[in-house]
Amino acid sequence: MTSTLPLSTFVFPGQGAQQVGMGRALYEAHPLAREIYDEADAILGFPLSRLCFDGPKADLDDTINTQPALYVTSIALWRVAETVGAVSGTAAYVAGHSLGEYTALTAAGALPFEAGARLVRARGEAMKAAGLAAPGGMAAVLGGEDELVAAVCAEVSRENEPVQVANYNCPGQVVISGARPAVDRAVSALQARGITRVMPLDVSIAAHSTLMAPAVASFAKVVNAAPLSPPLVPVIANLTARPLESLEDIRAELIGQLTGSVRWTATIEFLIAHGVQTFIEIGPGNILNGLVKRVARNSTRINLSSWSAIQEARSEASSSAPHASESST
Repeated sequence: MTSTLPLSTFVFPGQGAQQVGMGRALYEAHPLAREIYDEADAILGFPLSRLCFDGPKADLDDTINTQPALYVTSIALWRVAETVGAVSGTAAYVAGHSLGEYTALTAAGALPFEAGARLVRARGEAMKAAGLAAPGGMAAVLGGEDELVAAVCAEVSRENEPVQVANYNCPGQVVISGARPAVDRAVSALQARGITRVMPLDVSIAAHSTLMAPAVASFAKVVNAAPLSPPLVPVIANLTARPLESLEDIRAELIGQLTGSVRWTATIEFLIAHGVQTFIEIGPGNILNGLVKRVARNSTRINLSSWSAIQEARSEASSSAPHASESST
């Protein structure tokens, strides 16, 4: 795998990055992208490509579709970027936020594309079923200390109404997830402690919480049957913020991720501590670069979210000039 500078990392986004129209220009411009989308349509048995390109948004935002749509689009962007020479060098690590971890595993050579597409579709189906069985909610908390938010969640949780931190995204930004009454109690308790920037999210699935426990058994069977290989590049795990070192580690990570927290802040801190200076976000949107900036302000951040971004990066690479859509001084 490749990057513009030594000691760089590819990072891949998860749910929330999707948008109607993603991948269309890439599909129209490059035969490899067409091959990837057409293969995904055949694997999944429905026109995923059409959903990515044309919507409707409500269907694209349904988690059973969102997950394969983001996975396929991110893989298409990554493979085209490499093929046309938009990136050069060797990536030291890869990482993905939540669903993006599957893209990272494929980019690292640990998860074949067909198996990855089937896995993320199954993940979406399992999560949706768990959400229907036990509807929940999520809320973004801005400006609070991680330890305080976690303590408040523990304080207001009840046996049948749990709430926990789902995502440690960056300093001052976490997402809580759980039973809606518990989320409401946590919001009120945080506001009472002076944390006023707490925003309920428009979701019905309590991702990365114990409400996803009913999805674990069925999804574990799919994960355990998946044809995994040792990664060619270290993949940093969401749950531990450490490299996944064995196939058993990978399987445990993918299963545990359903109910466990995404430790993205710790992931970026690990990468910085190990010499990473450049973060290349590959996938729709620019969410992860914004989070990385909050953790590593002096890093170089490159965004490959579209065919036009790939073309620009290729031009920069060919002239040997560093390309960054967003970097700090």
